[in-house]
Amino acid sequence: MALSSSPVLSPLHFNFNSNNKNLSFLSPNPLLFSIFTKPANTNRGCSTIIFSYKPTSGLTAEDKKVLLERYGFEPNEYIPEAKTKRRKEVQRKGKGKEVVTEEEVKPPRTTHKLLQVLGGKAKRKKLLSPKGMDVRPMMEVVKGAAFDILQVAGGCPASLRPGRWLDLYSGTGSVGIEAISRGCSEVHFVEMDPWVISNVLRPNLEWTGFLDVSVIHPVRVESFLDQAERFVGSNGPFDYISVTPPYTQVDYGTLMAQISNSAIVGEDTFIVVEYPLRTDMLDSCGCLVKIKDRRFGRTHLAIYGPKWAQKKKKSEKTLQNTA
Repeated sequence: MALSSSPVLSPLHFNFNSNNKNLSFLSPNPLLFSIFTKPANTNRGCSTIIFSYKPTSGLTAEDKKVLLERYGFEPNEYIPEAKTKRRKEVQRKGKGKEVVTEEEVKPPRTTHKLLQVLGGKAKRKKLLSPKGMDVRPMMEVVKGAAFDILQVAGGCPASLRPGRWLDLYSGTGSVGIEAISRGCSEVHFVEMDPWVISNVLRPNLEWTGFLDVSVIHPVRVESFLDQAERFVGSNGPFDYISVTPPYTQVDYGTLMAQISNSAIVGEDTFIVVEYPLRTDMLDSCGCLVKIKDRRFGRTHLAIYGPKWAQKKKKSEKTLQNTA
């Protein structure tokens, strides 16, 4: 086998052994080409080619490939392919210690039918909800109490007065569906999880027959509130707003301030807020006042409304005490 007569312009180490003759080209780079010629039965020698390199080699993979091709070798036979590794999460614990854990594979999300519509034209219809704690629907006892209070405050104990409902952090859509069932003419659902929308919320609306009077907004609540004027349009503020966020993922002070300053709230709007224990809620939300605050175990329910609803409530108590 013959090598080019031109000087080697790369940091290689060549060994050529033939008939006890040794020629070598040394370099600081630990790449190695060795050509050994052993005598055979014929006059022509048989060459064996060995190529090796250390991980600390200064040549890049592309340089090695070019060099091998220059001398007529097939690069894929000498340069092993990089092994693909699963993504790992590295957690640092203590001084200089690293704990490497394999990425957990989440099981597929599934649903079950544990919720139901409590009143109105879709009463007792079962609703889908995700298994696990990804979505936490409002408890039925809390939902029932909220609608009873709203109906009395609106002056119609048997049903809700007609209007538009905005269901923030809608999840399963249980609250908004209850609103349509009890008399609301239109409900807007704000939910950011695509899986929940396609596998829970939309099927629930189709099952109850309320899809035609529903609007789904697949955005974050914060983004919706920032663009409230565009979503409200010419219809004006909403008549009812339900706020049922994941407790640990929101700051209630910031959230309620954003709601009160947005175009979704009007002078006659009612707002239902579910919040956890040991959370301070203000006595007002913009132009609205708190007309009810009840506790259900570790869950609290606050309802804000117009001042005329609060006066009506006080007058009703006075009449009951007089009687």
